[in-house]
Amino acid sequence: MKALVKKEAGYGHMEVMDVEEPEIGPDQVKIEVKYAGVCGTDLHTYEGRYKVKAPVTLGHEFSGEVVAVGDHVTNVQVGDRVTSETTFYICGSCEYCKSGHYNLCSTRKGLGTQQNGGFAKYVVARKESVHRLPHNVDYLSAALTEPLACAHHAVSKAAVKRGEVAVVLGPGPIGLLTAQIAKSRGATVVITGLEKDKIRLDKALELGIDYVINIQSEDVKKLVDSLTEEYGADVVLECTGAVPAVTMGLDLLAKKGRYVQVGIFGTAEIPVDFEKIIQKEIKVIGCRSQNPFDWGPSLQLMNDQKVNAEALVTHRFDLSQWEQAFKLMKNGEAIKVVLTPLQ
Repeated sequence: MKALVKKEAGYGHMEVMDVEEPEIGPDQVKIEVKYAGVCGTDLHTYEGRYKVKAPVTLGHEFSGEVVAVGDHVTNVQVGDRVTSETTFYICGSCEYCKSGHYNLCSTRKGLGTQQNGGFAKYVVARKESVHRLPHNVDYLSAALTEPLACAHHAVSKAAVKRGEVAVVLGPGPIGLLTAQIAKSRGATVVITGLEKDKIRLDKALELGIDYVINIQSEDVKKLVDSLTEEYGADVVLECTGAVPAVTMGLDLLAKKGRYVQVGIFGTAEIPVDFEKIIQKEIKVIGCRSQNPFDWGPSLQLMNDQKVNAEALVTHRFDLSQWEQAFKLMKNGEAIKVVLTPLQ
């Protein structure tokens, strides 16, 4: 079968090539891929800035149909419409695995990074990671379940409540999904972006986000103050991974506010104004990926039409057009791009 493979470390070294069709073990599920989303980490992998176990088939956001199940699999059957968590292997014995927070397992291996992923006709997942799609969730929407689960993880860690003011910094796919979830919880949501984010900010308006702000032409601090009697936002969810956004987020927060770092920075060490964190008693929360508790609620949000994931998909390509897809993502000309397998 054809697969998009990162052949070795460093810049580039990616190619659509023939690979062996995967076989399943007794606790595994074989899925015929319908759609696979292109993620920012896929771009970083191409650029050599995100380490994977090469050679490996990329793609960790996907949906498809079950075509084979192992002897020990009872939770799904052939013909089921499904998506899968990225987790392929965990130790199962550390305290994080035992409590279900295996996104923090030190030996966790993920699809599309350490194990062959969804940029292919078939992908094999562990049975515990596979989720059946609710009736109202189509394959295209389901291919965005993984980023939606990441957004759900962030909003859950932020404990967003009805009546609060939540500011989402960055209108990329994760930011747009995060904003929709926060709004579904009854918060008043402000989402911010730059001039170059016009198509994404327009999408936020289309999705019904309460306040959509271009920070290069509008004063987001003035807006937040007007919404909160000048106290500041209850929650800031930083989804850009841009260092200046951290300072802005801390400025926008009320005393005792919650700051959640969702975006990944280009470098591990960044300047942070801890005086502001101390004086305002801000709660700073790290947020890594997603865990199994996020998948059911994420699928339900789409099924109940409280989150419109499909609306974020601006382009579709087949696997042979991956370079065009990656270029659109890198240049900010797309919101979300999905690939379809080659037969």
